[in-house]
Amino acid sequence: MNKKQAFIIATLLVLIVCAGVLATKVNSPLYVDSQEVAQDTKTSSKTGTKDNFFTEMALNRQQTYANTVPTYKSIIDDPNTPKDTREATAEKLNTFTMNNSNEQKIEAQLKGKGYEESFCQISENKVTVYVKADKEKFTDKNARDIKNIVLGITKIKDVEIALK
Repeated sequence: MNKKQAFIIATLLVLIVCAGVLATKVNSPLYVDSQEVAQDTKTSSKTGTKDNFFTEMALNRQQTYANTVPTYKSIIDDPNTPKDTREATAEKLNTFTMNNSNEQKIEAQLKGKGYEESFCQISENKVTVYVKADKEKFTDKNARDIKNIVLGITKIKDVEIALK
């Protein structure tokens, strides 16, 4: 082997390594520094008013959804992930997306009932509903209506209602 052949082989090896590095960077999931997002959110919530509460909470939920779903999907799609971990993650993803869908359904029904703004948060066995309403005009009947809407959609009986 002469110098020319050795140079060609070395150049090809360098190109293969570069192609591998680029392929890895292009195909890997995009990670966002969630600490920066959280700090920005905390700063904006301190300076916000009551009217911004519902908007900020909805944006927080969208950001959480946008960050969590791809993470779960990458764990599920990874061939190196053990089967039991994959199944548990798939179950978490299913629960997470169902809760998100149910939260939006509840908010839509509350809007249909005449509540100007609302925000719903579903945890494992509890639902918290934030409603923009006058404390003087809010009655037990209103609370029962909200609880019935939540129960009809989620089948969860533990409902907390907060007025904003």
